[in-house]
Amino acid sequence: MIAIIDYGVGNLFSLTASLNYLGAEVKVTADAADLEAADRIILPGVGAFEDAIAKLRATGLVDTIMEQVEKGKPMLGICLGMQLLFEESHEYGVHQGLGLVKGTVASITEDLKAAGKEKVETPAGTEELKVPHIGWNALKFDADEPLFKNIKQGDCVYYVHSFYGRDCEESTIATSEYGITVTGAVRNGNVYGTQFHPEKSGKVGMGILKAFMEI
Repeated sequence: MIAIIDYGVGNLFSLTASLNYLGAEVKVTADAADLEAADRIILPGVGAFEDAIAKLRATGLVDTIMEQVEKGKPMLGICLGMQLLFEESHEYGVHQGLGLVKGTVASITEDLKAAGKEKVETPAGTEELKVPHIGWNALKFDADEPLFKNIKQGDCVYYVHSFYGRDCEESTIATSEYGITVTGAVRNGNVYGTQFHPEKSGKVGMGILKAFMEI
């Protein structure tokens, strides 16, 4: 059984539907006993980091999450759920995350400006890169990473975000280019995270979810 953590900030329907399509038994829950009974855990999330981490802590599930991760249970954070895995976020202040992945969550806009990469040349002329980073983007990943065993280099996945994981090279397993190199996915042992939405990424995303089910 896969437990999807329900803490009030996740888009749960499409994720549940995708996993059900793949044949998974899924339970959307805010009950610690369900996390303990599950074979795998997924932490979804949309919105702002500060609000999300506060709501997650308010559920009382953080200690259970940490215990299950320590026992080796596979866990996947998706989009904001991935960002919550990091040590801290710099989204409108500095906020402490779960600390399951080393690194920080930083602003795409600020880093594009710092790198002088706000604009890109296209066949139609010079265009400004828009933030949020919304839409399909190609994925470059570690060839031997089990999470990507069902897809190929350059396959596209769907992103919707204004902040991204940074200073996390030791855990980064996939990237995409958007003026700067965007962290697409991370792994620290049995803890995985995808900045993109696999449940919104068509056949490629389904392949990634299937691989997570088999880890």
